[in-house]
Amino acid sequence: MAALICGSLAYDTIMVFPDQFKNHILPDKVHILNVSFLVPRMRREFGGCAGNIAYNLKLLGGDPIPMATVGADFGPYREWFQEQGITLDRVKVIDELFTPQAFITTDLDNNQITAFHPGAMMRSYENHVRDVPGVTIGIVSPDGYEGMLQNASEFAEAGIPFIFDPGQAMPLFNGEELRHFIEQAQYVTVNDYESNLLQERTGWSEQEIAGKVKAYITTRGPQGAEIHADGITHRIPPAHERRVTDPTGCGDAFRAGLIFGIEKGYDWMTIGRMSNLMGALKVEHPGTQNQRFDHDEFSQQFRQQFGYALA
Repeated sequence: MAALICGSLAYDTIMVFPDQFKNHILPDKVHILNVSFLVPRMRREFGGCAGNIAYNLKLLGGDPIPMATVGADFGPYREWFQEQGITLDRVKVIDELFTPQAFITTDLDNNQITAFHPGAMMRSYENHVRDVPGVTIGIVSPDGYEGMLQNASEFAEAGIPFIFDPGQAMPLFNGEELRHFIEQAQYVTVNDYESNLLQERTGWSEQEIAGKVKAYITTRGPQGAEIHADGITHRIPPAHERRVTDPTGCGDAFRAGLIFGIEKGYDWMTIGRMSNLMGALKVEHPGTQNQRFDHDEFSQQFRQQFGYALA
């Protein structure tokens, strides 16, 4: 069962400032701010919502097809995904642009200053869902504005069930557009903050949104998750990580669990537990694509955490 993962493939350049930003920024001089930070620690990670979801879905044994637009500098990412056995047939290179990338500087208080360059992502509309055969489920995750609208429309026209995952792209859309996304989708997934924002933007309550889709899924961090489906609220217990190393990409790992569980036809409590466990396993590792396990190892972890085996 092929899953079409629409969204971004990006490089994350992560730097650590071994001090506190507040010691170097004068509050009364921010109107003439000119500050330089020495960052002796730096690493470059493979990221982007589509990339992270596809990577995690592959770990579970799924068949992800990431669909994204990238730049001429995509070579190292291409090699990485080829090593993982992830198809790149639907990744389009736009030679005159850069691959999307985030530059993140973190201080000792875990404050962050981030600059994001969208690059080729702004031309994501040049890819089409309708051109991809054999797809049984999809996800519309954060991407270029036109591309997200187009992808949702083409999923709906083709009768392919999909998850709407607005994430950090939510500010791009007005209430009418967000309502239309929900009406086209079969599933909507957000975190608790995004859920409040989505309700405010659409004018629909949590119950009203849930009534328009098969499931409305809200992650709640260490409190686990809630899945509203068929008039029932399923409260999903959290999975417990062995250590907290880096939460970045936790939500994307969760979404891979959702896709895999839906594909397999599991009940909602099992799907939610799988998704929470995927997030917990991600948190234990730095970066977004450095955790390694296979389906059997995941199943063992699942049984240890929740007391029953995956069918």
